[in-house]
Amino acid sequence: MASFEIVGGNRLSGELVPQGSKNEALQILCAVLLSEEEVRVENVPNIRDVNKLIELLGFLGVRITKESAEVYTFCAKNVNIDALHTAEYLKKATELRGSIMLVGPLLARFGYALVPQPGGDKIGRRRLDTHYIGFQKLGAAVSYNASLQSYEVKAKKLEGCYMLLDEASVTGTANIVMAAVMAEGKTTIFNAACEPYLYQLCTMLNRMGAKISGVGSNLLTIEGVKELHGCSHRMLPDMIEVGSFIGLAAMTKSDILIKNVAYEQLGIIPQMFSKLGIQMERKGDDLHIPSQEAYTIERFMDGSILTIADAPWPGFTPDLISIALVVAIQAKGSVLIHQKMFESRLFFVDKLIDMGAQIILCDPHRATVIGLGQQTPLRAVNMVSPDIRAGVALLIAALSAEGTSRIDNIEQIDRGYQNIDTRLNAIGANIRRL
Repeated sequence: MASFEIVGGNRLSGELVPQGSKNEALQILCAVLLSEEEVRVENVPNIRDVNKLIELLGFLGVRITKESAEVYTFCAKNVNIDALHTAEYLKKATELRGSIMLVGPLLARFGYALVPQPGGDKIGRRRLDTHYIGFQKLGAAVSYNASLQSYEVKAKKLEGCYMLLDEASVTGTANIVMAAVMAEGKTTIFNAACEPYLYQLCTMLNRMGAKISGVGSNLLTIEGVKELHGCSHRMLPDMIEVGSFIGLAAMTKSDILIKNVAYEQLGIIPQMFSKLGIQMERKGDDLHIPSQEAYTIERFMDGSILTIADAPWPGFTPDLISIALVVAIQAKGSVLIHQKMFESRLFFVDKLIDMGAQIILCDPHRATVIGLGQQTPLRAVNMVSPDIRAGVALLIAALSAEGTSRIDNIEQIDRGYQNIDTRLNAIGANIRRL
């Protein structure tokens, strides 16, 4: 188990370039299985989850060519379906939550998929019903193979249909779309997730020859085609990393220029951080966060305390709730943080309280933060990263604290943030990887 040793209290200054989008990558890379032809993907992030998925694709027989640090070419002409029943495949797939999105393209092209219960963050229940119910509506049979501790999905033929998703699941929508693009007839998906990740996936699939309309909305219509072709695709910058850098700048009173953020795709993210009092200036497609000695949380128009809650897109993404919470610690004023979608995501606040934060954990979904207003610095402590986003929130807190903190289990952070220690050290942080 690796750790970070962080000497806090330094102001950072310089430029940061966001990595390619982690959440988009996990969908796009699974979609390469839909074609026998080459698919070229640019801006691929070098992070643990993405690297594990690339390794898993290679194990299934996908030919992978790494053209440069962030550019790959994939060719899924010779996929070995028999590999799904090997112990090595099951082990690799279990380590990665993104492996669930192999099911849609495998089912569409080969009529068969097998996947164990995937891993990922321990942030509460993360049910997969939406995925499997969608496959069943397309005509697939879903069963649990007790001997392999995996779900088998089979279909001699997929047929288009109308479906109303029980939740606007991002990965569920992506999985069903990838299955439906080669189903016979028309598929209509209502209450589809409409995050930028889905926009990117559907746009790529259309370039490959799919016929998807309503892209970017919650109503998708798909006319099935017999085959898909190769294409070239470039991933968006990671909006979660952009939000993390905004929070980092505020907490450490730093002056940071975030380059090439794809501003139009950030949605409500800049607005939500502005409500916490953080100043920012758009410069073309860059975002400048100036050094602030203090920042004040807004109130609602009737004078009541601000609530920041997550919601399906275009609402505030749940992946940034942890960052918003940690930023509020040093703001002037109070805020209620409401994490609606996962019941264990706020349990990391005990470490922030140990550092001196004034936080009341109301229940598994809500926490009230009474800001310190940069009047009292946080204390350095030893802690453990429970998941990707909480891990980075703890890292931001440690960078703002007085003294030397230690964060264990940083493999969780490495799952979603590319060389975060190296990149932050380059602009003035003091982080040592142990």
